[in-house]
Amino acid sequence: MSARPVDTLRPVTITPDYVDAPIASCLIEVGKTRVLCTASYEDKVPSFRLASGGGWLTAEYSMLPGSSPSRIRRAASRGKLDGRSTEIQRLIGRSLRAAFDLDAMGPVSLWIDCDVIQADGGTRTASITGGYVAARIALERLAKRGKANLACLKSPIAAVSVGIVDGVPTLDLDYPLDSAAEVDMNVVMDGEGSFVEVQGTAEGAAFGRDELDRLLDLAASGIAELRQAQDAAIAAALA
Repeated sequence: MSARPVDTLRPVTITPDYVDAPIASCLIEVGKTRVLCTASYEDKVPSFRLASGGGWLTAEYSMLPGSSPSRIRRAASRGKLDGRSTEIQRLIGRSLRAAFDLDAMGPVSLWIDCDVIQADGGTRTASITGGYVAARIALERLAKRGKANLACLKSPIAAVSVGIVDGVPTLDLDYPLDSAAEVDMNVVMDGEGSFVEVQGTAEGAAFGRDELDRLLDLAASGIAELRQAQDAAIAAALA
């Protein structure tokens, strides 16, 4: 199935400022999965945030038509976003909001757009990991312009997939591993090692507490490595 050790991430590269039209961007590559994450801002907030005096952050997610072997129809041609994309972008938004104190951000809205250029498993977790990089760079730059307050920074956020494949807990599932997994799980954690969200499903067979603990340990080790890649990309963008 895979020559990669089960406790090892796929090669990870995060290239900051991959496009320069938005205030911040990055291309995150996790194995063959590639996601372009961009951050745009508006000097206003939604009506439900006006009374707070703070800001807002939300996310959108899409898979581009050529991101998989079978062409994916654009949401515009379908007339609405499909259920999977809606669920994923809500996950991304929830996860990224956990990284920032919105009330301390200042009256600005951040839009994090995650567009999958190529999909080979783990697109949602790559979007969260890259989305944090884009959001953090954007807020640093907005703060220099006097439009945001860095007091809003709480904790970095990153995410990874884990699963049980052929009875073995495995880190960072690519598409072939994900397709064969008896258990599939996505884990989002902050910089203190606390869990922001855990999505786990027994697709082939139920799993026990010891297996769950092993999966969470694998996720924690993988996320620690992803944090290093995030830090390097943020530092390069702000240098």
